[in-house]
Amino acid sequence: MCGIVGSIDLSRNKIPNLKKSLEVMNELQHHRGPDGEGVWIHPKEYVGLAHKRLAIIDLSSGHQPMSNDHGLTITFNGEIYNYLEIKKELENEYNFRTHSDTEVILASYLKWGTECVNKFRGMFAFAIWDERNQRLFCARDQFGIKPFYYTIVENKFYFASEVKSLLPFIPKLEIEDTALQDYLVFQLYLGYKTPFKGVNELKAAHHLVISGGNLQFQKYWEVYYQQDWSHSHKFFEEKLRSLIDESIELHLRSDVPVGAYVSGGIDSSSIAGLAKKHTGKDVCGFVGKFANEGELFDESQYARSVCDMHGMKLYEKNITADDFKNNIEKVIYHLDYPVAGPGSFPQFCVSELASQHRKVVLGGQGGDEIFGGYTRYLIAYFEQCIKGAIDGTLKNGNYVVTYESIIPNLQALSNYKPMIKEFFSQGLFDPMDKRYFHLINRSPSLGDEINWNEFGAYNPFDSFSKIFNGSNVGKESYFDKMTHFDFKTLLPGLLQVEDRMSMAHSIESRVPLIEPKIVEFAATMPADIKFKDGTLKLIYTNTIKDTLPQDVLNRKNKMGFPVPFNQWMKSDIKDFVFDILNSKAASERRHISNQKVISQIDNQSQFGRKIWGLLSLEIWQREFFDKHYKFKDLLK
Repeated sequence: MCGIVGSIDLSRNKIPNLKKSLEVMNELQHHRGPDGEGVWIHPKEYVGLAHKRLAIIDLSSGHQPMSNDHGLTITFNGEIYNYLEIKKELENEYNFRTHSDTEVILASYLKWGTECVNKFRGMFAFAIWDERNQRLFCARDQFGIKPFYYTIVENKFYFASEVKSLLPFIPKLEIEDTALQDYLVFQLYLGYKTPFKGVNELKAAHHLVISGGNLQFQKYWEVYYQQDWSHSHKFFEEKLRSLIDESIELHLRSDVPVGAYVSGGIDSSSIAGLAKKHTGKDVCGFVGKFANEGELFDESQYARSVCDMHGMKLYEKNITADDFKNNIEKVIYHLDYPVAGPGSFPQFCVSELASQHRKVVLGGQGGDEIFGGYTRYLIAYFEQCIKGAIDGTLKNGNYVVTYESIIPNLQALSNYKPMIKEFFSQGLFDPMDKRYFHLINRSPSLGDEINWNEFGAYNPFDSFSKIFNGSNVGKESYFDKMTHFDFKTLLPGLLQVEDRMSMAHSIESRVPLIEPKIVEFAATMPADIKFKDGTLKLIYTNTIKDTLPQDVLNRKNKMGFPVPFNQWMKSDIKDFVFDILNSKAASERRHISNQKVISQIDNQSQFGRKIWGLLSLEIWQREFFDKHYKFKDLLK
């Protein structure tokens, strides 16, 4: 886990002050790699790479940028978990000088060229300068676990692990309106947009070749939902367990001790238990709690139950309103831009705790999107069951959850009555894409706080519909369409949080469930295997139930990582938030009328995210737009 940066002049002219530029970019990402740094500059000074290192594998000789005798130089962020297997395949034709996965990437590129990415199992973002072919090859892992941002300014291509490293080169910061519209609707960005105009992400499962001044992008992987109706539940459970065990084994490869986030939910708890089982070593757990705010915001009892079952030490962090006031600006700064709700704040706090004990931590991200764990899927299917009962079509098709079977599982909706009330208030029984869009659309709560006339004709529903109805998803399965949309949009947002909040404290976060073999296999499972009778994440729960204590296995009230933000807004942080939204700069924003946001502070439901989302936007503009001159001054 590291930070990478680089620049190339697309006309191959010498870049003035290239060394200074790379050093500035590197320093802005210092938190990503405090164990070492390096800069490589081409003799003709039209391309350069730099690196910040967090040493996890091959602590003594894995320094970067790394060059070999074949004219290749790489800067690499991430881990190639199957590097030992690839190295064994290549050792008779490549003279390895280190024990690092970085050199395995160079050897793989030498052997297979741009197709090398298809060999890698891991999380990665890297750039290779190929002197013989005079090209820069950049690639990102299948799921975008590791970040890669880029911009082009004055015919120079700049890339970095974090947006902040690109800001010194951008003449004037502007907001990308279409991305902001996505954020207002979803608190996410569709199609890998960023809210910084002119700053882009290399998409997940894509690589980029820069040659002769041209940029050529190519997708190298996709998941296809092609149901396998020929096998039993038992087959799917046994095969899935085998794949999960294999992934855990690979993700435990490290030259430093490993810990695990343990939230008290099924995904993180099972990953922690399996890690302990497979390594047999001192795996410890980390959990955050809001102990002062009542049981709804304190899930530590479940985390303790998991760690007691597996003989693991658990470190707990009680998070308070003071922690919020002291850290929220740091959270937004490290995120680069707001995304995916208030969970980033407690994740920042728990990562700080973890950094005091471990450099590598495993997490359970991906389980909900891959296997169907979000309660809104149940809400959406409940509507379809009612419609089917009325239309007399309950027994039709392979994808139907029946009205009778879903009733016992409706207890899971007890904390979601406001969402159900709003969901059923309009558009009932509309087409499935419109209904799911309505279920996840957060903009109806927004009114004149938003200066809507500042936006163009872009309609986020159009972008939503293209993903929801993607050609790689079967037309019949509502369940697959919902989970696929979240896999393509929500999961990248959560991975951004996972990466930035861990790297803010110089630790590496690994996500064993987000692995190509697991994702591809899950996509072959019929909906009634993953979601039989409306039981969320049924296949995954059955597969790993031996790793969980009964109180975790039987939970019906899991709500992600609930944050008492709106509870604090009534007293503890009200003045703090008011001061941020009431500043002179805040009153002059183009898109948001923050004075009107202030008037809504006392009118939020317990888990409403409107004020959170708009406060995050204001802090983001303060940290980057209002202070852009500080980034530019670094080059002087």
